Amino acid sequence: MADKKILDVVIIGGGPSGLNAALVLGRARKHVAVIDEGRPRNAVTQETHGFLTRDGISPGEFRRIAKEEIGAYPTVSFVDDKAVLIARTDGQFQIATAQGKTFASKKVLFAIGMKDRPLNIPGLGEVYGRSAFVCPYCDGWELRDQPLVIITKGAELMHFAPLISGWTNRFTVCTNGPDELTDAEREELQRNQVPLFDSPIRHIDSSDGIVRQVVLEDGTTVPCRGIFFKPELVTGSDLPRTIGCEITEWGAVQVDDFGKTNIPGVYSAGDAASRMHQAIAAASMGAFVAAVINNELNTEAWGRTL
Repeated sequence: MADKKILDVVIIGGGPSGLNAALVLGRARKHVAVIDEGRPRNAVTQETHGFLTRDGISPGEFRRIAKEEIGAYPTVSFVDDKAVLIARTDGQFQIATAQGKTFASKKVLFAIGMKDRPLNIPGLGEVYGRSAFVCPYCDGWELRDQPLVIITKGAELMHFAPLISGWTNRFTVCTNGPDELTDAEREELQRNQVPLFDSPIRHIDSSDGIVRQVVLEDGTTVPCRGIFFKPELVTGSDLPRTIGCEITEWGAVQVDDFGKTNIPGVYSAGDAASRMHQAIAAASMGAFVAAVINNELNTEAWGRTL
């Protein structure tokens, strides 16, 4: 089934970035479709933090309120579906969904977020979002002063260790294999009394989603009340690659300071285009890039009128 109307913008992804972009574009009187399959990465978490006026809200409730507010702008529609194909023909973008719908638009905004690769540590899936997290700015307050295990290694560890020390000084590092540290870096951790174990992790013991201990292959057990770990991430959709967007070395969509990709008319915002993986940062970027898109649409229309 095809939507015959040529939309101004199709937004692929309905998280904070895509929703805030839809709000800005709706208020700018642009015709927009937001295509989202309803499977956000943060669905595993109980609460969203660090977002002024929404601190502690569940991700699902955040989206419900956002859609309700955007509903005041009749030029924005929501499509509960998955975008599976994209092509550019005659200066327009054609987007097809898993349910057989097609949309034509002048611009495309990828607000697809990131998704986790399968978690390869037994027991981690049972605690992810309950007592195991990836961002201390989002969840560090709830685990303040608690004994924690940090699962990461190398340069990422040397960034994360001093960061997490602002919430608790009771943490142990488990690198789940070779630590990839220099002698100087190991000495730095020792000076700060940070225990370090490089034995592979056998499994994580938990009860009702709350971690009890991390068990290593060498028999060591590390009691803890929470975990922070470095996930392996990929973009939430392969469509940017399909249409030829450049991808960064860490797997995000390459954009300039205005959210533009190397493909004219294609933009990206939020977690898929940034390393600032926080809801408020994604929403801010979505709002900004939406204003850039609106300005480009208006400028093009102004030129045609002249």
